Amino acid sequence: MQRDPRVFLWDVREAAQAIQSFTAGLDVKGYVGNELVQAAVERKFEVIGEALNQLAKLDAAHDPQPHARAAGRAAGGGHGR
Repeated sequence: MQRDPRVFLWDVREAAQAIQSFTAGLDVKGYVGNELVQAAVERKFEVIGEALNQLAKLDAAHDPQPHARAAGRAAGGGHGR
């Protein structure tokens, strides 16, 4: 059973908000000096990457191109005319 694509978008949103929360009030020096925050931010970027990869897989599985080509032929856009 496929997950609803909105779940992946929700995961991206939540992870981005967490990153914002983790880094609030930190300057570059504060961020670089805090390994715990760095690890948390890195993990949330992994979550974002995985969610976007899953969305890309769903997108590839629902390729609209065959439909677009068929629609073009039906509208007289086929070859040889």
